[in-house]
Amino acid sequence: MPQHAVRPLLRRKRTLAALAGGAALATGAGLLLSHASATGSPAKAAPKVVPPTANAAFDYQIGGAYTPPTGVKALSRDRGANPAKGLYNVCYVNAFQTQPDALDWWEKKNPDLLLRDADGDLVNDEAWGEALLDTSTAAKRTRLAKIVGGWISGCATSGFQAVEPDNLDSYERSDGLLTRAHNAAFAKLLADRAHTAGLAIGQKNTTDLLGQRKKIGFDFAVAEECGRYDECADYASAYGNRVFVVEYTDRDFTEACSSVGAKVSVVRRDLDVVPAGRPGYAFRTC
Repeated sequence: MPQHAVRPLLRRKRTLAALAGGAALATGAGLLLSHASATGSPAKAAPKVVPPTANAAFDYQIGGAYTPPTGVKALSRDRGANPAKGLYNVCYVNAFQTQPDALDWWEKKNPDLLLRDADGDLVNDEAWGEALLDTSTAAKRTRLAKIVGGWISGCATSGFQAVEPDNLDSYERSDGLLTRAHNAAFAKLLADRAHTAGLAIGQKNTTDLLGQRKKIGFDFAVAEECGRYDECADYASAYGNRVFVVEYTDRDFTEACSSVGAKVSVVRRDLDVVPAGRPGYAFRTC
């Protein structure tokens, strides 16, 4: 699959406090599980996972939350935002790369979980100023899953129904240091954590991994620019139309609507995914 040259420019930034809170939540969850085991308390049954309804009108609000347009039934917001009452809420988590303003936290707390080349330099997604996380070994994936898993548990606590872990395709930007198998294995850990928390989990882009969706545990997909790359039907077929398509140009939006708009959720957003009322805001559905 060609590497997508366009992704939202204003993905909501995480604060160091939020990162620290996520790590603390992950640690706390582990302590609670250990305590339950030590005291012999029965484990609670996992909450029911509810996947999204196919072709529900969708809005992509990862650049900032606002009152959903009339008719919208589902939306995606950053994990730091509150879910919208009465709607199906997907929680955006940057799971395979760092947020630019969180790099200091990673270097201070978990420097060995950042991917580095043979010279010891960070491997970055240059387009977004994000360092790649190192998913290359089982031990590192386990440690990463405790951190990112804490964020996912936080999504459930906040009231979201699902999670979309972003940058599943980071191996394409790793200079050969990561593979699809590495990221698929990490994604499975995240899927297990999401399901334990009662959240559905979405495959974010990356048609190369559609064939492993059941093994990983994905329940639906969030597909950016599939109209541009003629991939929308592939996602729709794989996920029984439980797909949220996001397009950023009129041409790609028209193509996606023509291809799958009668059965799949398709939204046209502005590239910066700004809140309603801001200059440049765009929102349309098929």
